[in-house]
Amino acid sequence: MNTKEFLGKEVKVTMDRPLGAEHPEYGYKYPVNYGYIKGVISGDGEDLDAYVLGENKPLKTFSGVVKAIIHRTNDDDDKLVVMAKEKSMTDEEIREATNFQEQYFESEIWR
Repeated sequence: MNTKEFLGKEVKVTMDRPLGAEHPEYGYKYPVNYGYIKGVISGDGEDLDAYVLGENKPLKTFSGVVKAIIHRTNDDDDKLVVMAKEKSMTDEEIREATNFQEQYFESEIWR
């Protein structure tokens, strides 16, 4: 799967871990909304994951634009970075917002 095809496209994210939810295995709380694109299978065989950034309340679903992709170079599980159309973040801001989980992986940000 080429996740780059999602750059700039509008997607609907279904949250399985909304802002403030606790990780079922590791116990940390999610500082951002985190979910998946239903029916789109990623490299790990699961639904394609997405961080929803720039929203400060827990969400069930969110429609927004894929502004970047976190491409994990040591794992087969890219993550979409989805925001409202009018919002943007620098690569550094994206890394800071997703570091709670991405710190365990090597990655590059695709635009």
